[in-house]
Amino acid sequence: MKKSILIAALGLLSVNALAQDTPKEEGFVFTTVKENPITSIKNQNRAGTCWCYSGLAFIESELLRMGKGEYDLSEMFIVHNTYLDRADKAVRTHGDISFSQGGSFYDVVYGMKTFGLVPESEMRPGVMYGDTLSNHNELTAVSNAVVAAIAKGNHRSLQADKNKTPLWKKAIASIHDIYLGERPEKFTYNGKEYTPKSFYESTGLNADDYISLTSYTHHPFYQSFILEIQDNWRWASSYNLPIDELMQVFDNAINKGYTIAWGSDVSEQGFTRDGIAVLPDAEKAQELSGSDMAHWLKMKPEEKKLNTKPQPQKWCTQEERQLAYDNWETTDDHGMQIYGIAKDQTGNEYYMVKNSWGKAGKYDGKWYASKAFVRYKTMNIIVHKDALPKDIAKKLGIK
Repeated sequence: MKKSILIAALGLLSVNALAQDTPKEEGFVFTTVKENPITSIKNQNRAGTCWCYSGLAFIESELLRMGKGEYDLSEMFIVHNTYLDRADKAVRTHGDISFSQGGSFYDVVYGMKTFGLVPESEMRPGVMYGDTLSNHNELTAVSNAVVAAIAKGNHRSLQADKNKTPLWKKAIASIHDIYLGERPEKFTYNGKEYTPKSFYESTGLNADDYISLTSYTHHPFYQSFILEIQDNWRWASSYNLPIDELMQVFDNAINKGYTIAWGSDVSEQGFTRDGIAVLPDAEKAQELSGSDMAHWLKMKPEEKKLNTKPQPQKWCTQEERQLAYDNWETTDDHGMQIYGIAKDQTGNEYYMVKNSWGKAGKYDGKWYASKAFVRYKTMNIIVHKDALPKDIAKKLGIK
């Protein structure tokens, strides 16, 4: 009996020793290299308004950088004005310009210059239907029907009131008033009365200081062109840089204290819903030796461990970026804000990203996007012109 007890005890010791010697599977461990100030995480909820949430998040960080204090700006004010303008463009082009919830960062830059800004307290999301978050599903169903009826209808002429204002415009404006709230003409903020335009002017922001950058080979480098995506319905131009120089802009901006409005494709499996965006190099990863990027895009469920811990990253070429854009593998999916740089425990570098999906994922609404992912999947960015490296600004003719 004593011998049995001794054997059992030795067995337990062996099991414990083995358990202690077996390392636990470790996920991502990030160390911040550089972090610039951002405002609170917001939630766009059931609305395709990431362009506005990320664009205004970027503007709010600009105000922090400028020493203007913390602002909470109303997305719905910009959204309301933008939707009316897009409806007008859709009708003028007989429906060839799509009318949808999407937009671009330029809609925010154009919007604050043209319409002004208002604080969140003056026009909150969801307030017209007793909610604290946006749900634009019904608004879209109603407004899409009105715009389509006019834009694609067989009308010889459009009816107007005595002031020559088309009646459909008054109808679409009323619909948005009902679902989003009326846009304030005047309001009081910190004891002072403003209009939206005077409030924008009081911030010290200059919309002309912000530029869009991209990187594609179907247009000449160091020139600007209209990026061919549906949500660029205002036909805004972006400066075209080689991808290596565009990546220099990212790092230079962050290191100089600027943040970045980042437009990207998030439909890749590497962009997880758990706060990670990576582009693993499947050929180098031990778990999937012999694979390639095409296989990664069609990965089996058991192979998804590539985005659960640090792995070798694929550094794409300019040609691979272009091919993904031309083949519709890279699409204009989502707008976010990049505000910092971090490293994982193996030395891979990541950009710190503020998202607009509420406090989702492991990092409470923030994402870590590997530089490899950003290099491959960036559609365009907005930065302050002073965030450019001097040599790149000179090549673009920006002073």
